[in-house]
Amino acid sequence: MNRKVLCVDDDMHVLNALQRNLRKQFTIDTALGGEQALALIEQQGPYAVIVADMRMPGMDGVQFLSKAQEKAPDTVRIMLTGNADQQTAIEAVNQGHVYQFLTKPCPLEMLAVALGGGAKQYEWVMAEHELLEHTLSGSVKVLTEILSVMEPQSFGRGQQLREYMRAYIQSPTEHAWQLELAAVLTSIGYVTIPGTVTAKARAGQSLTDTETEMLARVPEFGSKLLANIPRLETVAQMVLYQNKHFDGSGFPSDACAGDAIPVGARILKVLNDLLDLEARGMTRMHALQEMQQRCGWYDPRVLDAAFVRFDASLPKASSAPRTAYAVSVNDLHPGQIFSSNVYTVDNVLIVKAGAKVSLLLLERLRNFARLQGLREPLEVEA
Repeated sequence: MNRKVLCVDDDMHVLNALQRNLRKQFTIDTALGGEQALALIEQQGPYAVIVADMRMPGMDGVQFLSKAQEKAPDTVRIMLTGNADQQTAIEAVNQGHVYQFLTKPCPLEMLAVALGGGAKQYEWVMAEHELLEHTLSGSVKVLTEILSVMEPQSFGRGQQLREYMRAYIQSPTEHAWQLELAAVLTSIGYVTIPGTVTAKARAGQSLTDTETEMLARVPEFGSKLLANIPRLETVAQMVLYQNKHFDGSGFPSDACAGDAIPVGARILKVLNDLLDLEARGMTRMHALQEMQQRCGWYDPRVLDAAFVRFDASLPKASSAPRTAYAVSVNDLHPGQIFSSNVYTVDNVLIVKAGAKVSLLLLERLRNFARLQGLREPLEVEA
């Protein structure tokens, strides 16, 4: 447990007394005023608990704890003051986000109990963060592996779309991970669609009204899957509105339009359509010019940014041929990357070139080899 405590006061005698009396129970650092304390938070944090006096010259306790909350939002904050008026308590709680409010003189036993409770609160918050991080990363890993196995073409497109998204973003931002994840999982809803329907659509065959509606709702299905995962609510909204036109037309058929559409979805709309046009043989510049003619489809700012960023930012395909070698399905191992598509003996596409072998994918390939047979040898990158 982190039992590191920062005590902040303008009286050195008070700080020395706190350090002397509490050092057996906690690791105590002291700061003479708010400015010194903020520097310690950056240099020697994280602290489990910060306890600060209210009345300090220059920067009072409420002002300090507000700044401390910005620098270390998970640290538990305690206010210690001789001024017990109601307004001070309200300011301390509302502005400084104070965990506990103690009045002076405060018995050391009471302060020790408050610090111990604060340290436990900090431990609980950090454990919750760790659980959320593990839940998030684990859930995303499962979803991407399911997509790579069940819908290899959609997975391959998601990987390509992520590269376009990275080129569009250019500089890392706080929300870059959400944009990249939305790009990778933009087609996750296809795992809910029967394979026969997807195959018909890709082959250009006539679809029934039910099948057409089903495919149109792929973003909705994907959004519902993602919305159940902690911290992916924003990503789920991007996926839901990825086909929405800037003028409000398109799916979903609600009143959302213009800047009300999540900005990530507006970017996805441009990138998705750019990919589609390039796949039909258009050059990037011609594709973007074609998109300019589609009145009301795109956020003009996003499309203008695409002209600036994609011309030089997207990596050009290497002219050097990739080396590959042949292996049997029994020789595959996780981490290898396929250099060519993988088909069953009946010519059914199972995995697209560029996919990385995972444990889940490896097991699926072995099952196909046993039941239907694969066209071997397989080709992986050297």
